[in-house]
Amino acid sequence: MSNSLSSYFKSIGAKRLSRVEIDPKTSHQHELNGITGFKEIFGLDPIEFKTKFIYLADDEDGIFENEGFLKWYDAREKHITRTEHRLYYSDNQVIPISAEGDLIVVGVTQKNDAVVLVAPNGSTSEKQLLWLFNLSEVKNKFIVKDLSADKADIGFAGKYIIASLGIEIEEPETDDLEKLIALFGKKFPPTYIFSEYARSTVKDISIIEAPDETLLKWLEREELLFRTLENIIVKEKLTTGFGKDNSDVDEFISFSLSVQNRRKSRAGHSFENHLAVIFEGNKLSFDKGKTTERNNKPDFLFPKNGYADPFFNIELLTMLGVKTTAKDRWRQVLSEADKIPYKHLITLEPAISRNQTDEMLAKNLQLVIPKSIIPTYQKDQQEQLICLSDFIKLVANKQTFI
Repeated sequence: MSNSLSSYFKSIGAKRLSRVEIDPKTSHQHELNGITGFKEIFGLDPIEFKTKFIYLADDEDGIFENEGFLKWYDAREKHITRTEHRLYYSDNQVIPISAEGDLIVVGVTQKNDAVVLVAPNGSTSEKQLLWLFNLSEVKNKFIVKDLSADKADIGFAGKYIIASLGIEIEEPETDDLEKLIALFGKKFPPTYIFSEYARSTVKDISIIEAPDETLLKWLEREELLFRTLENIIVKEKLTTGFGKDNSDVDEFISFSLSVQNRRKSRAGHSFENHLAVIFEGNKLSFDKGKTTERNNKPDFLFPKNGYADPFFNIELLTMLGVKTTAKDRWRQVLSEADKIPYKHLITLEPAISRNQTDEMLAKNLQLVIPKSIIPTYQKDQQEQLICLSDFIKLVANKQTFI
């Protein structure tokens, strides 16, 4: 499957929400303004879309999602000469909690459903949507884009953002299913074993010369293999049903949550597993998951046994936190190694907002971003970032003094 925007969206429209649209005294009409451009993609005939409304707060606890519908219609369809098209949205939690100036994106998917995405002004979610849809800036009237002919590859960062919107990534077909079942049966092995197998299937990489590229290739390959095995396991469970009468709702919900939790947990552990192999290949000395103050466990401490040694030169110590998603979770690493005032965090998160990267700098936290994801950040932000290769060189240089 092509990894382009047109694989997921037929068209989108983006604008800033105005005060009148979110004012409870006037927004009861449930209509969006500045919608003339939608005639280019919706046409003139009435149409209704099953719609998912999502409020994309950077704080995971602040994310809201509702099901509803959008309706495109001509309010003056019976008038002989005049037309007045409107875009009506059903009741939802998202618009009422939005603020003036928030970014709203209305998209029609390849499944002919719609999504309404709202991201707070200045948030990481907003920056990600602007980057994904190649929008330099938007105002109070919708900028409409027909994406049907867009074949540009959105890369690892684009797929990351698409997945964060809850849109299922359709992975390409693979011939590995029979081998996966032969090796592991219809169950998941420990993550480190699965990560090791995924690495063994990737060729033409170099952890010395191209650690950034290698990391992302390993992650993408493991994701593909994981989804391949998951697909057969989940389908089999859906066939057998849930509970004694095969329709136990609580058991179904429990199973669904276990699938989601496994995905999140595996992604984080595989990220750490692949990094450890890259560090070993580059002959870096490190501890993984060792306990520090207050029973904290930083993901990586360099060099091995250095942090626990009360006489070790603090300037030669390095800490690296690992988070697939940063957003509001990056602050967790600040208290994980008191001896090290200047900490590092590697993440796969594209386009983190300037507000957050500035705060990270103020807290003496250096972001490490895989090389191909760095262009999703604004130019002045990019000067503050280092890639994985840079981080490896930094730690290797410190090791020469040990």
